Amino acid sequence: MATTTREKFDNIIEIKNVTKVFDGITAVDNVNLAVRRGEFVTLLGPSGCGKTTLLRMIAGFELPTSGTILLEKQDVTTVPPHLRPINTVFQKYALFPHLNVFKNIAFGLKLKRVPTGEFDKKNRPVYRKFTKDEIAEKVERVLKLVNLEAYGYRGITGLSGGQQQRVAIARAIVCEPKVLLLDEPLGALDLKMRKEMQLELAAMHKDIGITFIYVTHDQEEALTMSDKVVVMTDGAVQQYGTPKKIYDEPANAFVADFIGESNILSGVMKKDFLVEFCDTQFKCSDKGFGKDERVDLVVRPEDIAVDPKKGALKGEVVSTVFKGTYYEMEIMAAGYQFTVQNTVERAVGETVWLSIEPDGIHIMKKLKTVNEYDGEITAENTVKFCGGEFEFAGGEAFERGDEVRVSVPFDKIDLTDDEADGVIGANVTQTLYKGSYYQVQVYTDDDNDFLIDTVDEWDIGDRVGIKIDPRDLTVTRKEKEQETEPTSASAEAEEGDENAQ
Repeated sequence: MATTTREKFDNIIEIKNVTKVFDGITAVDNVNLAVRRGEFVTLLGPSGCGKTTLLRMIAGFELPTSGTILLEKQDVTTVPPHLRPINTVFQKYALFPHLNVFKNIAFGLKLKRVPTGEFDKKNRPVYRKFTKDEIAEKVERVLKLVNLEAYGYRGITGLSGGQQQRVAIARAIVCEPKVLLLDEPLGALDLKMRKEMQLELAAMHKDIGITFIYVTHDQEEALTMSDKVVVMTDGAVQQYGTPKKIYDEPANAFVADFIGESNILSGVMKKDFLVEFCDTQFKCSDKGFGKDERVDLVVRPEDIAVDPKKGALKGEVVSTVFKGTYYEMEIMAAGYQFTVQNTVERAVGETVWLSIEPDGIHIMKKLKTVNEYDGEITAENTVKFCGGEFEFAGGEAFERGDEVRVSVPFDKIDLTDDEADGVIGANVTQTLYKGSYYQVQVYTDDDNDFLIDTVDEWDIGDRVGIKIDPRDLTVTRKEKEQETEPTSASAEAEEGDENAQ
C-alpha cells in the first residue's frame, strides 16, 4: 500500500534553479517547480514570459544555461529528447501529410524497441520491435480514445483542424510516455471547437492517467482544464496553485490582473483585518502585514454590491453592458473606475453606493516599492546603470569608479514616445490600471526592469525612452547600504514614492 501511495503522489518532474539566457536576455529566471505524477499542470502567461522555453527544456529541445531538471529523481538536464520518456504535441501538429491517420500514429511505434526480458552472451538486455498485430492493437486503442475510430485510413489533408489535433495527441500518447507536453495545441482552432477540445483534453487526461504539462496564454483554458496552474511573467514563476486558489487569492497584482476581471488598487494596511483605500477604511480577512504597510489589493467585479441608497463608497455609473447572465458596469467612485458585475442594471449617470464584504477584498504584498539598481560613478555628477549614464545631484561625495546603489521612485520617471528623447530605451511589457494612474513595467535592452507610475496609458510592446530628473535619483555607496540610515535625499525620494502609492 505504501508503494502505491508513493508512486501516485511523488514528484515525477523537479525543476531546480533553472535559468535560460539567449544572447544576454534571460528567458527563464531561476525557476523552481515540482510536478506530481498524474497531474494536469498548465504553464500560463503572456507571450514572451518564458513558458514555451521552460517546456522545451523539460522536453530536451533546449539546454538550461544553469540549473537541473530531474525526471523520477534522475538528472536528465543534458539527456537528448529521444532518450526521455516524454512526448510533445506542438501548436503546429507536424503530421506527415503523405501518411494516413493510422500510419501517422503508428510511426513512433515502428521505431520503438522494447526489452524481451532476455540477455545476450555479454549479459546485455535484448530488444525487439513491436509486431504488426501489436502496433495495430495499440493504434486502434488510441483512435478510440480520441474518437477517431473510423478515420484510420483517411488522409491527413482531408481532416479538420480539430481532427488533426486529435491525431497529433494520439501519436504522442500511443508510445505511452510518462509525461505529455502540449505547447498551445488548441491555438489554431476556432472558439467553439477550442472549448469542445478543452473538455475533451481534460477527460482524456483522466482516462490516460499520465502527467500532462500544458502551455497556454488563455486564462479560461488554464482554469478549465488544470489541476494546477503555474502563472509566469518575465521568465519567473509568480504563483503556483490550484485554479481556485489562484483566482481567489492571487499572489500579486500581476496575477490578479492576468487572471479574470479585477479591480486592483493601492492601499494601506492599518492593522490586522483593516485596510484603507479610496480614502475609506474597510474590514478584510487578511492579517500578518505591518502597521500602515503599503499594499496592493484586488476586488473581483462580482464581489461588489450596488445599492441606490447606502454603502461605503458613493459613485456614478459611467457605462453598462449586458453580458448574458449579468450586467457589467463601470462605476466611478473616489477617483477609481470600478468594474462591477451585477444581475440588476443601473442606468448611466445614476448615483449609486458600493459595498464590499471582508472576504471580497484580497490583500497582496507589493513586489517592490522603489526601483533599485547597481551602478558606477563615471563623472562627478554622473552615474551609469541599466545601460545608460544619468546625471544626479550630490556627486561631489563620490569618486570616478565607485560602485553605488541607485534608487528612483515609481512616479519620478518620465516615459517618452521617441526613444531618442530618453537616456535609455525600453519596451513596455505590462500596464496596470490603478485608479487615478497606470503602473507600467518596462524592460531595457540590458534586461533590467522599471516600474513607472504615470497618468498616461501605454500599450504593451510600445518602444519608449526613459528620462529621470537628476534631483530624483538617490545614490548611496554599496558598502554602506546595510549599515547607515538613508540620507535626507533618500528619505525624500521614499516619501515621494509613498505619496504616489
